[in-house]
Amino acid sequence: MNNTDEENEIWLDKNDIENRHVYHRVKRIFDFVASLLGLIILSPLFLILALCIKSENLHGPVFYSQIRLGVGGRPFKMYKFRSMIVDADKKIKDLLDKNEIDGAMFKMKEDPRITKVGKFIRKYSLDELPQLYNVLIGDMSLVGPRPPLTREVKEYTDYDQQRLFVQPGCTGLWQVSGRNALGFDEMVELDLNYIEQSSVLFDIVILLKTVKIMIIPNDAY
Repeated sequence: MNNTDEENEIWLDKNDIENRHVYHRVKRIFDFVASLLGLIILSPLFLILALCIKSENLHGPVFYSQIRLGVGGRPFKMYKFRSMIVDADKKIKDLLDKNEIDGAMFKMKEDPRITKVGKFIRKYSLDELPQLYNVLIGDMSLVGPRPPLTREVKEYTDYDQQRLFVQPGCTGLWQVSGRNALGFDEMVELDLNYIEQSSVLFDIVILLKTVKIMIIPNDAY
């Protein structure tokens, strides 16, 4: 890393972040109310998506759960609509050498594990909707850094670890700034920028941009 990169690094004050009590309380209340309303209002869409997923594999599960790491590295079970074949996790080792993103994250545009329905729901980020339940129970927030896998965090530097200072989110600055078109280091910078500047207004702006992206998709896959 050159001197210019080091000068541009963002080192956060963890105590300062933890002491933003009013912001955290308001954020949690908003998360709870919004996720509850979202689950109720979107329940017909959940049913339609469930039927579409079942149409490809009658015996396969509708939902997919995976252990992710939240604030402070605490593990939790994150839920999504299943967008891949049933045994997708077992085949990841065979695809790691085809990773298209540098750093501690796996992304592959033409991932052979993705189903036809899965490709559609991933494009419009519909597979992420069950995470509203994670928000409701307090594992996640509506806005925050992408929750990483345990194997990803094992590769984190002390700098990258700062992403775990706050609750992970269903959406965030990375998702509305290019998502898969950006590399791991760029994602970390965006996440740290978000944490440093986080506010209720900033969260609302990101949520509005997320709605726009769900209607007019970016590089999600």
